[in-house]
Amino acid sequence: MRSRSNPRVLFRLLGLLKPYRLRLTLAGIALLIASGSVLLMGQGLRLVIDQGFMAENASRLNQALLGVLVVVSILAVASAGRYYLITWIGERLAADLRRQVFDHILTLEPDFFERDSLALKGAGEIQSRLTADTGIIQTLFGSSLSVALRNALMLIGAIVLMVLTQPWLSALVLLGIPATVLPILWYGRRVRRLSRDSQDRIAELGRYAGEAMTGIRTVQAFGHEDTDRQAYGQRVESAFDAAVERTQQRAWLTGIAMLVVFSAVGVMLWQGGHEVLAGRMSAGELSAFVFYAVLAAGAVASLAEVAGDVQRAAGAAERLLELLDAEPHIQPPDHPRPLPHPTRGAIAFEQVSFAYPSRPESPAIQDLDISIAPGERVALVGPSGAGKSTLLQLLLRFYDPDSGRVTLDGIDLRELDPQVLRREIGLVSQEPVLFTGSVADNLRYGDPSASLGALEKAARDANALDFIEALPHGFNTSLGPGGIQLSGGQRQRLAIARALLRNPRVLLLDEATSALDAESERIVQIALDRLMRNRTSLVVAHRLATVIAADRLLVFDQGRVVAAGTHRELLDTSPLYRHLAALQFAHGDVDALADDSNM
Repeated sequence: MRSRSNPRVLFRLLGLLKPYRLRLTLAGIALLIASGSVLLMGQGLRLVIDQGFMAENASRLNQALLGVLVVVSILAVASAGRYYLITWIGERLAADLRRQVFDHILTLEPDFFERDSLALKGAGEIQSRLTADTGIIQTLFGSSLSVALRNALMLIGAIVLMVLTQPWLSALVLLGIPATVLPILWYGRRVRRLSRDSQDRIAELGRYAGEAMTGIRTVQAFGHEDTDRQAYGQRVESAFDAAVERTQQRAWLTGIAMLVVFSAVGVMLWQGGHEVLAGRMSAGELSAFVFYAVLAAGAVASLAEVAGDVQRAAGAAERLLELLDAEPHIQPPDHPRPLPHPTRGAIAFEQVSFAYPSRPESPAIQDLDISIAPGERVALVGPSGAGKSTLLQLLLRFYDPDSGRVTLDGIDLRELDPQVLRREIGLVSQEPVLFTGSVADNLRYGDPSASLGALEKAARDANALDFIEALPHGFNTSLGPGGIQLSGGQRQRLAIARALLRNPRVLLLDEATSALDAESERIVQIALDRLMRNRTSLVVAHRLATVIAADRLLVFDQGRVVAAGTHRELLDTSPLYRHLAALQFAHGDVDALADDSNM
């Protein structure tokens, strides 16, 4: 069970408010004026009753009412100013915090999003922290703390003025406030728990519906509609039951609160009325006293409510600061070395060993020695889990090797700024990631400043121009989340065009055609051949037919290179490669492909 959050963690967020000290000062002044105006209204009420109604003096009554109107006007202006300034500060704090957390997240290597060290539940959990948790903090700093300060000032002022007005009756009120407020607070906590339960069930409704809509093809293909309707209906009823229970308890809370508050006011009026009849207190003083007593009771209740908001915000702050405190394992050196210009693209793995942090006992790469010449096309083949894709991740410096070193043009990657390194590398993966936006937006991931002419050339070289121009708005067509409107082959060709725009010196192809049908694979392979010209290329492939023409093939097994050579050479020298080829080519007739490798 998670321990209660420490509210002191919120002090770390105060540093974000330093640039807005002037607005904070103005908000504080407005808060003081507004609180003082509310307290002055009690004295205005006393004057209206004592010097107006009781004295039957119309002139004094008009003066007193005019004074009250002036106080109310000041209160309105000050309250409006306070609300605007405090709300602005809260929104600004949330915006700054979102940007700071997001900016920091982008510095974290992919491994951060896969490991369990922070008990994250994937990207969705991080999204929740960026939105829901910052929203909670915005509510605290943009509303709740202001309410707390205002009520604290009014509580102190109301107690002082009550004591000055009637000390003995004040003692009765001060003893009675806890007796009336505590039952309401107890009931209020129960309502809050039910509210959270209701929100959780509503969130479950959204989650279930979202999964069904995202996987609608699977739902309908398996005829699962009736089952999902029933399951969703059960969740709807569960959420309804929770909402009804919450509403019932809230209704009881409202009724009890009204009964307790008005009973307390009745007791004060009864006791104060006797004081008025005995001549020890004026009617105006009694009215002012009741006004201050109600202010004090309301202030106590509001402060207790804010205490709950502070606790929630402290938990939200802990989750956000947990992200901010996460240190990236991959960082640029203090004095990074520059790459030669132009970059040649010579790659070397020197005695490299590596195990993923989540599986330290299972090395993914062991004692690897590879040299790749500039412009060479090298295919990485072997069974699944042999370490091929790991090699690409080391080259992108998503990870650092446990021992040995990886170099580009003779420079250890750890001596380079990762961003400078990655600008020289183009990646086309098995499942290319496209983003919500237009075709042009996605292509410009390769070069943000690319002109329309450059986009058209890259698309033409990637065999993508024809289908792009056939889209409703061409390059301005919105693709939807993940490019859902496109086929696998079309998405892959956009990824190739994106890599072409980047004009990398080193090209990494990770199973770039394995998920495509034969015709799409043929078209994509032609585009890939254009992309690989005059570039150092590393191609991970399970389908050997796509790589037999490579300059060199490296056969991986259990994290080691067990054979290297051309397709023809490996058929003669590597039992593992010959076995893989026999599994893929018809009737095991692998020798017939030898001629293809010489084309």
